[in-house]
Amino acid sequence: MKETLSLHPTRDAGVGAPVIELAKVSVAAGGRLDSASLEGIHWRISARDYWVIGGLPGSGKSDLLATLAGLYRPLCGTLKLFGSDVAALSEKDFVAARLRIGLVFEGGGRLFNQLSLAENVALPLRYHRGLTGVEAGERVKAILDATGLSPWAQSRAGRINQARRQRVALARALAMSPEVLLLDNPLGGPGLQETRWWRDFLAQLAGGHDLLGGRPVTLVLACHDLRPWVDQGKQFALLKQNRWLAVGGRADLTCGDEPLLHELLPREFDVGQRGG
Repeated sequence: MKETLSLHPTRDAGVGAPVIELAKVSVAAGGRLDSASLEGIHWRISARDYWVIGGLPGSGKSDLLATLAGLYRPLCGTLKLFGSDVAALSEKDFVAARLRIGLVFEGGGRLFNQLSLAENVALPLRYHRGLTGVEAGERVKAILDATGLSPWAQSRAGRINQARRQRVALARALAMSPEVLLLDNPLGGPGLQETRWWRDFLAQLAGGHDLLGGRPVTLVLACHDLRPWVDQGKQFALLKQNRWLAVGGRADLTCGDEPLLHELLPREFDVGQRGG
């Protein structure tokens, strides 16, 4: 019997409850077991947080997000998803925890180019819920409408531009109604109009979007330019020399003498202005 798809999951971490916790975690570089891109991370992500993680290209942003999503296992340390140590979870429970987390890969990576946009978005519903394409159709249509992709629903993913690929990756991540959404450099050069769209849409997700039944999503966004996110993110951190460095809240962005922070957020940029 096929599982009935619930658009509004009943399981939801309460406000302020930890959804992801890391203690002395070392992150595998590219998933390899012989090299760490980040070491000694202590970090707690609570429900309804909006984290913005800044780092230069190659600093380990993608590896960190893949670890948070459960795609990479930590080289050492403890990773907890929704209060459970992943090392102690059965495979079934581990997969169940992972499905509560959505990951948007940089540049719309891991899309199936030979499939249409609609088919790409339907994949998680078909694979994890056992739904047919027709059964998933209503949910897919709602997501494509919300992300502005409906006109290209039947276009092959390999034939659309970079900006739309990034939105398709987001749409697919939303298919399973995640409680936590991880985004790897969502503004990979899409232009001013696309920047505004992403800022506005993520703000709606953080506040509670109809697609998810009005439930606010916990957001973790990694980028190499902090400027578009200074008035949206609630918590900020940096990746530097294989380390995770906490910055604090918005008010802390202009404090201190950390050179990397000044590089990712130039002094001439007014933290009070609207990015994008």
